[in-house]
Amino acid sequence: MPAPITLSRLSWSTPDGHGLFTDLDLNLGAERTGLVGRNGVGKSTLIKLIAGALAPHAGSVSVAGRVGALRQIVQLRPDETIADLFGARDALAILGRVERGAATAEELEAADWSIETRIAAALARVGLEADHETPLVALSGGQRTRASLAALVFAEPDFLLLDEPTNNLDRDGRQAVIDLLAAWRGGALVVSHDRALLETMDAIVELTALGATRYGGNWSAYRARKAIELSAAQHDLADAERRLADIARSVQTTAECQARSDKAGRRKAAKGDMPRILLGAMKNRSEATGGANARLAESRRSDALAAAAAARDRIEVLQPLSVSIPSTGLATGRTVVSLDRVTAGYDPGRAVIRDLSLAIVGPERVAVTGPNGAGKTTLLALVTGSLVPWAGTLRVAPDHAMLDQQVSLLDPVRSIRDNFRRINPTADENACRAALARFMFRADAALRTVGTLSGGQMLRAGLACVLGGVTPPALLILDEPTNHLDIDSIEAVEAGLRAYDGALLVVSHDEAFLANIGISRRIDLSPPLATHARG
Repeated sequence: MPAPITLSRLSWSTPDGHGLFTDLDLNLGAERTGLVGRNGVGKSTLIKLIAGALAPHAGSVSVAGRVGALRQIVQLRPDETIADLFGARDALAILGRVERGAATAEELEAADWSIETRIAAALARVGLEADHETPLVALSGGQRTRASLAALVFAEPDFLLLDEPTNNLDRDGRQAVIDLLAAWRGGALVVSHDRALLETMDAIVELTALGATRYGGNWSAYRARKAIELSAAQHDLADAERRLADIARSVQTTAECQARSDKAGRRKAAKGDMPRILLGAMKNRSEATGGANARLAESRRSDALAAAAAARDRIEVLQPLSVSIPSTGLATGRTVVSLDRVTAGYDPGRAVIRDLSLAIVGPERVAVTGPNGAGKTTLLALVTGSLVPWAGTLRVAPDHAMLDQQVSLLDPVRSIRDNFRRINPTADENACRAALARFMFRADAALRTVGTLSGGQMLRAGLACVLGGVTPPALLILDEPTNHLDIDSIEAVEAGLRAYDGALLVVSHDEAFLANIGISRRIDLSPPLATHARG
């Protein structure tokens, strides 16, 4: 049976000429496939090419059956409802006219009598308590994602294309996506950094600068295979470097032998007891031997250099990002955040947070949890000073930094390097370049304009600018930090945050991330809102 989707010699480049794919071949069957790879490698672009939203510059995309792509809602119309997501506005309008007795005979014949029931069932399947008349502007980002998933499955495509489907979803929403895919019997290609979701996949496709490689099995099986490949690449590099060292020693030994031989020849010539013709023959033979040895050594050296370069390329692809962070010097007993009976909101008379008290002392690691719309972002707005409390008192350490999902602390028209120097004015050029290199912004990559970066690259740049200085802030506030990072970068950030000795205040629905950074306490904002932090 042919694969539902076949990519043949596919090539595509960005408008500025940067090539993402060249002669890419890939077959996607009727299985759940996770698409992984580092930020900026082209995962979302590949999804758009398959969906037909982009045209390949070369090669072809062959699709058997109907493809459904998860709609990313960018801009909302005030009158747009869930019914519009389902493409059901006209069908529901006909039913409305039928109920009022105003339908024509043609409309009565065309009426879809079960559409309301089927929409309700689709919404229930993703755990969304809403109906088709609910305005999209009334839903949180996570609720809109659930509604989009429900509409996607409602259309009954043969193949699903999902680009980060669990972003902005709370724990229940993430589980709804996992359950939906577990029950899906068609094909699916899922771009995700959600390790719990990737554990449910039938196969993993890794997209790198070297191409696309399929690995059978789920995320754990893929990681085990990658560890073996990394070990093999490191062995190949060590072998190539040994060959280079051996060649260098051999060249040196040969050169020394040649020099001794030439010296002996010159001594004999100086005695004058050898015919001139014999001396010329010896000289020519020596020069020919030396030239042959040099050509052979250069050929062997070129082969070893090529093998070493190939091994380094594989290691660069396979080796996770490594992050180290200087000490903050935060004392154990220092209070960095204090809220005493704080009430706040945005609209008068409608408090989002009411009578909340909490304190973060020393290098505590605190997670803010709760369903979408519970007030997590409001709490961070209070702590960062962008929202003033209506009642109660609030004190926050002055040496704090906030990384939101838009990484708004970075100036989008400046380079990564210039942003680092602006945020860390005492750092010299060497310290700046070293800090950025630790976050994989080496050489010219550090000169890229922030506005041209992918979401994951931008967050990585923000982390580099905030944490790469001589003294990082005593309090780091993170709002869904893993939403746009590839998994290698997430694991590197986890490693870096484990080494960070300041206080952490984190909003995240990624339970694996929270566990890996050593969260010690949670502030649960689930209704009814608690008036104090829970341990």
